[in-house]
Amino acid sequence: MDNDTLFLPTPSSFHAFPYDPPYSIQSDLMRHVYASIERRQVTIVESPTGTGKTLSLLCSSLTWLVDEKDRARKGQLLQRSISSAEPSWVADQALDIRKRELEAEDQAYEQRLAKARKTEAQFRMLARARVTKKQRMAVDLAEERLDEDAYLPDEDYEDHEDNFSPAVRALMAKMDKNNKCDRHSQEDEPSCTKIYYASRTHSQLSQVLPELNKLRFNHLALGSVVQDQTTVANTSRPAGDASYHKKRAVKDADDDQCEPDQQQWRTVSLGSRKQLCINEDARSKQGDLDEKCRELLEGKQNKRCQYLPPAGDDTRMFVLRDQILASPKDIEDLATAGRNAQACPYYGSRRAIPQAELITLPYNLLLQKTAREALGIDLTNQVVIIDEAHNLIPTLLSLSSVRLTSNLLLTSLKQVSVYYQKFRNRLSATHALHLKRLTNFLDAFRKVTMEWMTERSKAKSTRQDTEVMTVSDFIHMLGRKVEGINLLEIETYLKRSKIARKISRYAVSVSEAEKPGKHPSGVATPPLHTIEALMLALAGASEDGRLIFSTMGDAVEIKYQLLNPSALFRDVVEVARSVVLAGGTMSPISAVVSELFTYLPQDRLSTFCCGHIIPASNVQTLLLTKGPSGSDLEFKFAQQNNRQVVSELGQIVLNFCNVVPGGMVVFFPSYTSLNFAREVWSQSGLMDKFSVKKKVFLEPQDSSEVDMILREYGIAAKSQPLDKKTGAVLFAVIGAKLSEGLNFSDDLARAVVVFGLPFANKHSPELQERMRYANQVELRSGAKRPASGKDAATEMYENMLYVDNLLSSALLKAEPSDTVETGPPLCL
Repeated sequence: MDNDTLFLPTPSSFHAFPYDPPYSIQSDLMRHVYASIERRQVTIVESPTGTGKTLSLLCSSLTWLVDEKDRARKGQLLQRSISSAEPSWVADQALDIRKRELEAEDQAYEQRLAKARKTEAQFRMLARARVTKKQRMAVDLAEERLDEDAYLPDEDYEDHEDNFSPAVRALMAKMDKNNKCDRHSQEDEPSCTKIYYASRTHSQLSQVLPELNKLRFNHLALGSVVQDQTTVANTSRPAGDASYHKKRAVKDADDDQCEPDQQQWRTVSLGSRKQLCINEDARSKQGDLDEKCRELLEGKQNKRCQYLPPAGDDTRMFVLRDQILASPKDIEDLATAGRNAQACPYYGSRRAIPQAELITLPYNLLLQKTAREALGIDLTNQVVIIDEAHNLIPTLLSLSSVRLTSNLLLTSLKQVSVYYQKFRNRLSATHALHLKRLTNFLDAFRKVTMEWMTERSKAKSTRQDTEVMTVSDFIHMLGRKVEGINLLEIETYLKRSKIARKISRYAVSVSEAEKPGKHPSGVATPPLHTIEALMLALAGASEDGRLIFSTMGDAVEIKYQLLNPSALFRDVVEVARSVVLAGGTMSPISAVVSELFTYLPQDRLSTFCCGHIIPASNVQTLLLTKGPSGSDLEFKFAQQNNRQVVSELGQIVLNFCNVVPGGMVVFFPSYTSLNFAREVWSQSGLMDKFSVKKKVFLEPQDSSEVDMILREYGIAAKSQPLDKKTGAVLFAVIGAKLSEGLNFSDDLARAVVVFGLPFANKHSPELQERMRYANQVELRSGAKRPASGKDAATEMYENMLYVDNLLSSALLKAEPSDTVETGPPLCL
């Protein structure tokens, strides 16, 4: 049988798409994504900013989810008919009964969500009249310090160094899971196939739900949804209609409200405690919010967070869960719903995961195994979409790195030693053994660090301030006493026993007791958590990991760096049904494949690239190497503090301000170069000249000010004042808060200017080690390159150059004839 007959047929058109007809590249992209998901592939999709990428990804993946539901439903009924040994008329009747049962189940579930919508509306009305009083935690600090029993390890900690086989442990875990499910049998929590939609920041994810609301999926019998061409309200776009974008914009404004018969996707937005915590008392206190939350979660009676239900009473959480699933909500909506329901939105959103069909979340919650386990995310046979995926490789490397200082190492050692000496006679043999091994590891680590620092101090002129070593060399330096310790075993103990928090809290308690006049400090992140992360990295490291020691004043900084980004991502790829990497600038795709997917068979990998919907004749791209005075514009790192070059750049910006209408965005390689330019231009009077022509805005370094700056810039860029100012100019930084995930359309960016190109620091020890590793991998693979070709390290370095989505369609399409002189120090 042909394998293609086993797959769902790829739709020729997508009726849920809100604009009829879609652009050809949108149709091609949707068909490709649908087929890739159905064929269980990993696909890399490149679609420039402004081509409707998010809308196309949602439409194609959710269309597949609709068809998958229908296939699963038919499979249930078919299995029922095949397994039946009764006469045909009895089997038909049984099949009809099963159909009605499924319909009743779907109807009951929809009624439950409809009830949740009504309850949410009532809560909103009550919230307007409610006066929220800040809860005071009646905690006697002195009493808390004296209660030493609270710092002892939990008695119910399970030691896995027993005589049970792995099979018996798995069976015990399964039985425990079933027991937990039985306790909540009154609440039906079916898990379903779902789509995980991830992006780098919450500001990027906030654009997903408005696009979701534009899609036109309608209800049908059996609870499934189909695309009915006769009932879908589409906006017709005649070929060549120049007013299409204006009609589309008007229609977008009307799309905020869902029609009564439109499918309400069960959607959950996941975020951190910082974004979702509604306990103002906890938020107002100093210290780490995550640790404060965990402390309030473990507390009893008046020490427990008021938004967490009492143990065994989950009614409020179930009510909030249903409200979350009843209608799509972004992070701000979740926080509001939590306040109205007087229930924690952070834990409420986690409760909604099993029943959700679409889950939006930032990179770190998807890519880190520990985060997935904490949230209860199981990616097995699920669809994963990663947007803005040009950030994926640096994000993976960042998430797999661990950084600590010799001061933190000493603090950890002191805390464990004090705790062990205090409670050694009250600890079980298992706890005492693990803590003794941990102390030995920390002490040996301290000695290696101090010896390394001493050697550098004695021979400053002959020894470098940085040293890179392999994990095996580092473990050998720790000595025989530590070489025999199973680091993974200790890390597992720390994670499961959660003793790091008790050790840290006890150490802080002792410190504050010794200084009674000192104001109590906030709850801090236990330093042992960093040690725990390092031990996990060392235990799982092979030749792909490096330790980098470097001097930092009087201290030593130790950084663990994973050189192979695919190691962390492989856990996702191997269990998910399909993974879609989408971005505006994924080229060269071969580089992404070589760094992430060398282990995948060819039939599991697919790619898609498309051009922009904007004709090339509508975009002018220039590369400038000469300033207005005729001097060379060389904006390399060493020249970024050259006042003459910066002054020339300022004159170029002023010239553009004179001729460019509306908004203009100017990008710098870094905040340092932006701040230096602002200083030079302010002293020379150029900033005042900019202000005469356009209203001036600068990217803030505080994330909380971004929305306000964008709002004011948008108003100024589109306004037509009576004075001589025409629009606005926005100075921003490539790779920072304003350079991606934002749509500077029409008057918001009639011109884009880029000063230099942000190449990575080639002298960085981490980068040098990555480049050396890339060449080693190429050598081991036996790959041959042309005699004049670049080696793998050079290719990797050049591919790391970050070209923002906003600029990609212009810069990547630049023709030689567009170049003024030669060389690209300044791009327009």
